[in-house]
Amino acid sequence: MTATPRGSLARTSTRLAAALAAASLLAVAGCSSDGNAAEGATSTSLDLVGFAVVQAAYDDLAEQFAATDAGKGVTVTGSFGASGAQSRAVIAGQDADLVALSLTPDVDNIVKEGLIVDDWAADARKGIVSDSVVVIAVRQGNPKHIEGWDDIVAPGIGIVTADPGTSGSAKWNLLGAYTHGLGENRDEAAAEAYLAKFVGNVVSWNDSGRTATDAFVKGTGDVLISYENEAIAARAAGVELDYVVPDSTFLIENPAAVTVDAPAQAKAFLDFARSEAGQQIFVAHGFRSPFGVEPTADVEGANDPAHPFPDVHTWTVADLGGWGAVNDELFDKETGLVTRLRG
Repeated sequence: MTATPRGSLARTSTRLAAALAAASLLAVAGCSSDGNAAEGATSTSLDLVGFAVVQAAYDDLAEQFAATDAGKGVTVTGSFGASGAQSRAVIAGQDADLVALSLTPDVDNIVKEGLIVDDWAADARKGIVSDSVVVIAVRQGNPKHIEGWDDIVAPGIGIVTADPGTSGSAKWNLLGAYTHGLGENRDEAAAEAYLAKFVGNVVSWNDSGRTATDAFVKGTGDVLISYENEAIAARAAGVELDYVVPDSTFLIENPAAVTVDAPAQAKAFLDFARSEAGQQIFVAHGFRSPFGVEPTADVEGANDPAHPFPDVHTWTVADLGGWGAVNDELFDKETGLVTRLRG
């Protein structure tokens, strides 16, 4: 696609919304070549509840799954939004045969209600279906000369990010910042000092990674902390921004699971998402594959489409003691470090 003309922020925002989040619902049915359901196929509708920035990948997954033998007669209807809010919606009764969320704890919260089996993450990848890394998006041409984490806490740099109260993306973003401060020596005082500067420079907290991108595109702030795949998708849609992959950043691990009452086709769809073909779809949308699948074609929107995923040092949740420790120490709504720094 051609780039949106400079200076047309409203038009750019509209294009982003149309290209990246055209609809909150997707419906893709497996059909024969004449447009009618294949003879003998049973019609099945699956409800998918997902986090916002993964929507385009699941649109394509649903379409290509419908073209497989396992997907004949299957319609996938998706609802997408902030991961934490989506998790709470399922617990409150929203129909869901599958969930594809930003954080493992968002799935675990549904498990606690008996809606997903306890051993949902017992596979070799611990339930993870897609990966990404935290990156720094900047205005096209990088006018502030941002090269890494240290540059974004300088005075006068406005940071746009999602809000950890609603968004899984926000937690990944803040973990990227925290571990930069932590460094090789694991200096917790330095990590807190860096994160305090980071939080002090935030000019816009948003309810999801997608709305944070939209706010940045409309002109808010100087840098956007985001998923690598979100920056790639924005550029592929013609949005004028650049992005920096820091030398050291945080590995984003996105889980998916089926619910206890889901039909067998839901498991088949999740198996397809984990397959070579399914992982190629994620990779084409700028996600990294937890299964080691490499792109077979250029990834449009990447800094280097032929080599879209540079090797960087990545921290993981496991490096910090797991989600229990991370949520208690950083994101607890009363005593967490982020809560205290935000006042």
